[in-house]
Amino acid sequence: MLRLRFAFLTVLASAALPASSETLYLKDNAAITGKVLSEKRDAVVVDVGYTVFVVPRNQVTKISKTDEAEPATKPTKTAKSTTSTNAPQPTASSPGFYATNARPGAEKNVRDLVNQLGEAVVQVRTPGGLGSGFIINEDGFLITNFHVIEGETQISVEVYHQRSGQLERKTYKQVRIVAINKFEDLALLRIEEKDAPKFKFVNVGSADALQVGERVFAIGSPLGLERTVTEGILSTKTRQIAGELYLQTTAQINPGNSGGPLFNLLGEVVGVTNMKITFGEGLGFAIPVEAVRFFLDHRDAYAYSNDNPSNPYRYLEPPSRTRHTTADE
Repeated sequence: MLRLRFAFLTVLASAALPASSETLYLKDNAAITGKVLSEKRDAVVVDVGYTVFVVPRNQVTKISKTDEAEPATKPTKTAKSTTSTNAPQPTASSPGFYATNARPGAEKNVRDLVNQLGEAVVQVRTPGGLGSGFIINEDGFLITNFHVIEGETQISVEVYHQRSGQLERKTYKQVRIVAINKFEDLALLRIEEKDAPKFKFVNVGSADALQVGERVFAIGSPLGLERTVTEGILSTKTRQIAGELYLQTTAQINPGNSGGPLFNLLGEVVGVTNMKITFGEGLGFAIPVEAVRFFLDHRDAYAYSNDNPSNPYRYLEPPSRTRHTTADE
């Protein structure tokens, strides 16, 4: 059975952030940017695009136009690479573990990017189904969805190595679960076979730097059809589903795409595809890559233990009511 989250949903209304907006500076160096709908004596109502916040007046220290906001409060666009031959540079927050483009560069067409990135996109197989994934460093660490490997005891990864201009399929069966985040639907795996080579890997980008309407594309194994490429646009960055924000895209997402990368035209991963709406077309969703960055930067907190598979999320049963007795009862 191919694994993909299917969402039986009514499409939610979502508005873009108003062009004319203000920034509310709060106590503790926090800030909110959006359109101020009303200012009351005890509260300020702010529309941030996907929801409306009511901020207590005593928490607001200053209100200013967005163009007056300090640079530190604005999202910073990830630097881009100049050519495909430039070696990716490690991020400052997690040196050497995953890479971002170090220098700005021009967008490329999907055909060239697929040839450049395809070797780093893998197929994740389990006895219960299959999904996709992508390698984040040369040591064989890779990202996929948690639901692809949930409850499984055997995991294999198929990699397509490019040798002498030809693609050679290699199946690795020594795969370890390094960390899992069930609630964000993310899993970090590692290929640990002794004869494994240094792996080609992708660069991690920024979903915050995307604009609605930008072209994006996905690579994965829908219905087991490995190395399938689908292209579309970013429909919205703020689709709210079950309390989480997702990227919505018209790139076709199907069972087997789960855990695969969503790329921008700079060849950077901007999301992890994980679900679709089953009764519509062109309604695919991806986890923003910022959640992946957080997961990787704090991977020790999500570490998976074979001795205790529920190690990252262990909850005790709620206490039952205890009947108090006395000596004369």
